[in-house]
Amino acid sequence: MTISTRGAAKAPAVLVLEDGRAFRGRAYGAVGETFGEAVFSTGMTGYQETLTDPSYHRQVVVMTAPHVGNTGVNDEDPESKRIWVAGYVVRDPARVPSNWRSQRSLDEELEHQGVVGISGIDTRALTRHLRERGAMRVGIFSGDAIADEATLLARVKEAPEMVGADLSTEVATKETYVVPAIGAKKFTVAAIDLGIKGMTPHRMAERGIEVHVLPATATLDEVYAVEPDGVFFSNGPGDPATADHPVSVMQGVLERKTPLFGICFGNQILGRALGFGTYKLKYGHRGINQPVQDRTTGKVEVTAHNHGFAVDAPLDKVSDTKFGRAEVSHVCLNDQVVEGLQLLDQPAFSVQYHPEAAAGPHDAAYLFDRFVSLMEGQRA
Repeated sequence: MTISTRGAAKAPAVLVLEDGRAFRGRAYGAVGETFGEAVFSTGMTGYQETLTDPSYHRQVVVMTAPHVGNTGVNDEDPESKRIWVAGYVVRDPARVPSNWRSQRSLDEELEHQGVVGISGIDTRALTRHLRERGAMRVGIFSGDAIADEATLLARVKEAPEMVGADLSTEVATKETYVVPAIGAKKFTVAAIDLGIKGMTPHRMAERGIEVHVLPATATLDEVYAVEPDGVFFSNGPGDPATADHPVSVMQGVLERKTPLFGICFGNQILGRALGFGTYKLKYGHRGINQPVQDRTTGKVEVTAHNHGFAVDAPLDKVSDTKFGRAEVSHVCLNDQVVEGLQLLDQPAFSVQYHPEAAAGPHDAAYLFDRFVSLMEGQRA
């Protein structure tokens, strides 16, 4: 990525997809060039949480909501210490932010952090194209980075694909840190950071859990050195087929029958640990309005998603694994994609979506209570 932060408001910009389709608009944020996987997010709120979600590492996010940036940017809502998206695509950016919590504009924040974006394009047409053709590599070019489209297309095709990408160690913490329990401490959880969002340990802390957040490279011995009552595997970016180390660690946790909870990437890790495969979705699920049914209760939840890969597990039967019987516990009602797994013979479960969902919805917050119940049962 090469960037300049001068003249972003006036510079012309062009977005080029790897299949050759191009969209022309104006620079938004930093001026320069950037590459990634083009994906679309259907959320109408929570753009600040989206931008700072480590799961979006190396992805260029297209916002389907036409007006973005209305509430500006503050220092309280980020999910991590930086913006992780590779690029940002909006139709009509706010000219002036209007919110009592706003400290600066979204355009200023993107420019400050060197995020190359584009505005003024038909994001509806771009989203329809991605729905029909699938997520694909993309480049955004503005200012002096613009050249003829054949040259730009060749550069896009040189960018790495998401299939085969091992990215969790690039976004995870390098050192263990502790998020203390709020109020009386009830449990200790070892959380493997594969791209964890800040709200996740906070949701556990609210329930009296002291959370030890460990690097993605943590060994099984390091996990158990904190004497955990439960082990958590977080969300994160990249292809789960590359995550051999987290799979190995999770299998060690399952062998010890320690209560286990995984979300998003953690769900895919559990799938692999149980012997299921994973595959890349055509264009993925991203946004805060995805309907999921909890098959254990029959309840339908509106949920927050950010995943381009899914677990290949049978929906119509209980599967036998080396860790006991397993079944699909949650399913997306839009396309029948696996959205959760649970073991029937030991305390372990996972979901493909985000129950912490700082920007909402909060329908799935009960899953943290379910994790607490597993730890209570184990202690009893």
